[in-house]
Amino acid sequence: MSRLHDTIEPSVVNEEMLQKAIVEQGPQGPAGRIAKEEGIEFDEVTQLRLEFLNILKIDHLWQFTALTKLQLDNNIIEKIEGLDSLVSLVWLDLSFNNIEKIEGLDKLVNLQDLSLFNNRISVIENIETLLSLQILSIGNNFISELDNVLYLRRFKDLRTLNLAGNPLCKEENYTIFIAAYLPDLVYLDYRLLDEKTREAAFAKYQYAIEEKKHNEAQEQKAKDEKKKIEEELQLHKDAFVEYLNGSYLFESMFADDAEATKLAHLPGVPTLLESFKNQLVNLCTQLFEAGLAQHWRRHNEVDTFFSCYREAVIDNQDRAAKLGAEFEIVRRQRVNEMHQMADSVMLDALVDQHNEEISQLYEGLMTLELQLVDQLEDIIKDFERNISDMIAAFLEHVQGIFAQCRDLENHHHEKLLEIAVATLERIAKNEMEEDMPDEVRMLFVDKDTVTNAVSASHDNHLLKIDNREDALVTRINAWLSALMKTIHANEGSRNRKRISEILNYADYVREQIEILLSNEQPLINGQ
Repeated sequence: MSRLHDTIEPSVVNEEMLQKAIVEQGPQGPAGRIAKEEGIEFDEVTQLRLEFLNILKIDHLWQFTALTKLQLDNNIIEKIEGLDSLVSLVWLDLSFNNIEKIEGLDKLVNLQDLSLFNNRISVIENIETLLSLQILSIGNNFISELDNVLYLRRFKDLRTLNLAGNPLCKEENYTIFIAAYLPDLVYLDYRLLDEKTREAAFAKYQYAIEEKKHNEAQEQKAKDEKKKIEEELQLHKDAFVEYLNGSYLFESMFADDAEATKLAHLPGVPTLLESFKNQLVNLCTQLFEAGLAQHWRRHNEVDTFFSCYREAVIDNQDRAAKLGAEFEIVRRQRVNEMHQMADSVMLDALVDQHNEEISQLYEGLMTLELQLVDQLEDIIKDFERNISDMIAAFLEHVQGIFAQCRDLENHHHEKLLEIAVATLERIAKNEMEEDMPDEVRMLFVDKDTVTNAVSASHDNHLLKIDNREDALVTRINAWLSALMKTIHANEGSRNRKRISEILNYADYVREQIEILLSNEQPLINGQ
């Protein structure tokens, strides 16, 4: 079904191919020359055509984050890959290739128009995230199951569908089946779905569609509930207090504690365990609520910091832009004066004056950047101090609650040990009236055995408490460390980029003067 390329070697999308395509497809004439001299950044390109290039493998597209339209048709691509960074993509053409499976598109959530026409696809799948899809062309493939079209019911904006040339098109009820199950579809296989077809579809599939809608509603309800649970859990994880809003810690302490399971059969222990559980759950709930409250305070502190950071940068950019605009007025005036200057001595003086103006602009922009660096350094230091103090106070509270958990476990251990020893004495005196499983009775052969069993259970419980505390403390400290590292790295990158911009602009205007002088020199010499 796809084209054969017997005489041309397969190729891979690489830097050279991309640069060539950008130059060829970019602006032409004077604008094109300027773009070629200054270079076009990949992250500024919005449209790209890479068709008829015998491409076998998609690669090197991660920098094209602003790309909205991409043509990769008429190649020999076998696998959809390397597109994850193209999050702005709206239109994608992969027609006339050798693709066998739909995959690698889940990050393209803004995609509206997708063409997979003339490939080797047998199943419509793996595009659940493309909920903005309006046009899907997947004709001339190997899709044979009519029920596979039901997968497309989730795309509420889908208006145009092309399936022509697939085996399923030979099904007797093909058109009215699709018209029935995709009621919002306007065009099928390049034809308008008329009212007569829709009426026939409704008449034939009315009850089946009602049942389908009911099942979909139930499925959606289950999905919504699952999503809600997942979102709540993620919030709890972000607050570092997941699974502390209930008896999770208590249950984890006893989950793999074989000795505690045996000791639970002793008289009075079930009541003791219930009291222990209630008190431990109460402490965990306190910790959970404190963690959520601290999460929102931390979240607001982070938001406030980035807001202040952005305001400082924007204010500085505005002042720099004002300097640049004032300089541009002067620059245009100087260029006009140089064009009209016939005296070489006066021209040299004018050039010197303009070079001085360039130096003043450079110094002014650099001064603004240094001021911004100092300002941002103060903002970052204040934020780091505030967020560190906030976390330190929270961790102090956390450690206090976990200390209470350990005290509670120690108290439980003491009471359990008292019951176990008392039970041992009653068994020794044949005063034990309650029945016990054989495995439990085996613990009471002597005092050391029963004491060791109680101590092993106690150690296991303390370890679970310690591990949960360590996990919370380690993760929140790691979060703070990663956050500050990112902030400092981003600020360093911003500063280096800004200095580079200032230097490049100063060099550019100086080069423009040199170009101008080289062009004007023959006129001054009377040639």
